[in-house]
Amino acid sequence: MNGDKFRKFIKAPPRNYSMIVMFTALQPQRQCSVCRQANEEYQILANSWRYSSAFCNKLFFSMVDYDEGTDVFQQLNMNSAPTFMHFPPKGRPKRADTFDLQRIGFAAEQLAKWIADRTDVHIRVFRPPNYSGTIALALLVSLVGGLLYLRRNNLEFIYNKTGWAMVSLCIVFAMTSGQMWNHIRGPPYAHKNPHNGQVVSVFSNHQYSELNMILNNGK
Repeated sequence: MNGDKFRKFIKAPPRNYSMIVMFTALQPQRQCSVCRQANEEYQILANSWRYSSAFCNKLFFSMVDYDEGTDVFQQLNMNSAPTFMHFPPKGRPKRADTFDLQRIGFAAEQLAKWIADRTDVHIRVFRPPNYSGTIALALLVSLVGGLLYLRRNNLEFIYNKTGWAMVSLCIVFAMTSGQMWNHIRGPPYAHKNPHNGQVVSVFSNHQYSELNMILNNGK
């Protein structure tokens, strides 16, 4: 959506529908990896609503890219991306109509909860099937099976205590590195300090604290 379409479908009254707009910068020269990841979640959410049995003309999704709608960014005094905003049918957007990306993250499920709170429209998120885990597991099983078959006449390495100790240490380090915590909790990549406005990497801080814990316990 460019500036003209934004003013026609969002700013020009009257409207009888709510509009969710993602302000982003997807062009390669912008090098915004977070924008691409947030866009994937946004597309999942929009498609979940589009193909839902509850779909109606009460809610629509749109997107404004910085390179196609620079005037829109300037009009809204917006200097960061991605940003999600809700434009209600009547009145101006309030503070709660801007999604708190730094605190909540940009998962489609979190966006759906925010939309339900602002519009009373409940969206059930449908994610496309992801077979990457199944394929990776099949490859791993095939690799291990092939290795055991090639070494079928000499399986003494299975009883090697040093080898099993190294495998166990790798698993322990992986579990305490913060990766499992990130996988379960799905934290945002960064968080803005409300006192000084400084943007802090949640991932880096958690990794650093875990490394300190490992080093202190090892003393």
